[in-house]
Amino acid sequence: MKIVKKITVKQVVTETSKQRIYQGFYNHKLRLEQECQQLKFEKRKLQHKASVNHQEIEDRFEQEINNRKEKIKLLDFKIEQLNEIQIGSEIIEDEVEALVEVEVGTNWSKLMKEQAIIIKDDKVIRIDE
Repeated sequence: MKIVKKITVKQVVTETSKQRIYQGFYNHKLRLEQECQQLKFEKRKLQHKASVNHQEIEDRFEQEINNRKEKIKLLDFKIEQLNEIQIGSEIIEDEVEALVEVEVGTNWSKLMKEQAIIIKDDKVIRIDE
């Protein structure tokens, strides 16, 4: 019988990986800021139409804008944390699923023991079992 087991993927922080992570955060932040500007533009456009409920439009658009601003704050926090991380540290990057064979007589505690795949600059360097 086969079961699915979750395995943590950790990344060793290098200058290259740190820069790549930072670039991802920065690009996501720019995209969210552009979405905020687009939402403000759409809100102004809709408010000029006479057949719409202005308060409902205001509330709906402000909620969407505030959601994006919260995500921007979170990204700013992540960027700040990234600056604090030392080169050589291991950070959790992802979680993957693996098929594991289970048979009668299999040591369950050994099978369910936490495993991790350690990568450095997109290469697997170690598998912790």
